[in-house]
Amino acid sequence: MTQDRPLLGVMLMLGFCFLAPLGDGLAKHLGETIPVAQLVTVRFVLQVVFLLPVALWAGTSLYMPGPVMALVALRTGLHILGVSTMFLSLRFLPLADALAIAFVMPFLMLLLGKYVLGEEVGPRRLIACAVGFGGTLMVIKPSFAEVGLPALLPLVVAVAFALFMLVTRKIAKACDPVALQAVSGMMASALLVPLLMLAHLGDWSSLAPVTPGISEAGLLLVLGAIGSAAHLLMTWSLRFAPSATLAPMQFLEIPFATAIGWLFFRDLPDGMAAAGIVLTIASGLYVIFRERSLALTPPPAGLRSPHQVAPGAGSPASPDRTRTG
Repeated sequence: MTQDRPLLGVMLMLGFCFLAPLGDGLAKHLGETIPVAQLVTVRFVLQVVFLLPVALWAGTSLYMPGPVMALVALRTGLHILGVSTMFLSLRFLPLADALAIAFVMPFLMLLLGKYVLGEEVGPRRLIACAVGFGGTLMVIKPSFAEVGLPALLPLVVAVAFALFMLVTRKIAKACDPVALQAVSGMMASALLVPLLMLAHLGDWSSLAPVTPGISEAGLLLVLGAIGSAAHLLMTWSLRFAPSATLAPMQFLEIPFATAIGWLFFRDLPDGMAAAGIVLTIASGLYVIFRERSLALTPPPAGLRSPHQVAPGAGSPASPDRTRTG
């Protein structure tokens, strides 16, 4: 079993936080001419194209025990749902707004980490999550007034990816990350490619694939590469750090998304949405600093084992599982 290394996990998640909104920005641009079903299918097919050769070259076994394979199948279904709903929401919403609404997800992650994985989450972090959720509602209100029900699509993204991250955390230490992503990509492709072919044969106008131009084909390749790399980093991060520690890091996706949305689409959140985004980020930053404070504070003497060595005295401290806040 891989030992928790929170700093490494945080750095890997930081890479994900930059690449994920960049990929979403590309999907928003490509979604103007390419159906969402085709974007999602290409995204997962290219995941196989990029990662399966890497796994085979490294001699990594793709075999997984039955119970693990069942969880990988569940994870794949959640991944398809999350990516599809996110790409669809970007047809209606600015990139920063869509991501900000979807950031109910880290709050759900903290709650799932507490009540499902048994990770310690104290009252102050829960209060910070409630404040951040209030900020999310401030983003939803103007978006809902402008586009209606599609403004709620990112909430589906939030639920799908919260469960996706939970399942990933359950299996990340039992699976090689490259093998996990390759197998997941194969599962998704086996489901999506036949559906796309049926849409083409049945001439379903909203789902039928189109022939991309040269520039679009190049951007599709970049989208597949970014998506594969981003979720590979996320999977690696969950091998080294608890979900409750990593969840607040993902708030950094919002400023990245705001910058990408402005650079490529000249989209900026309006007044209420901007205030909600700031409130959401502030609550996330509080949780980050709270995590750091708890990591640096030794547990009370009464909670230490008589044989426990203090950090820095020749033995690394065990991961923090008893302190709250």
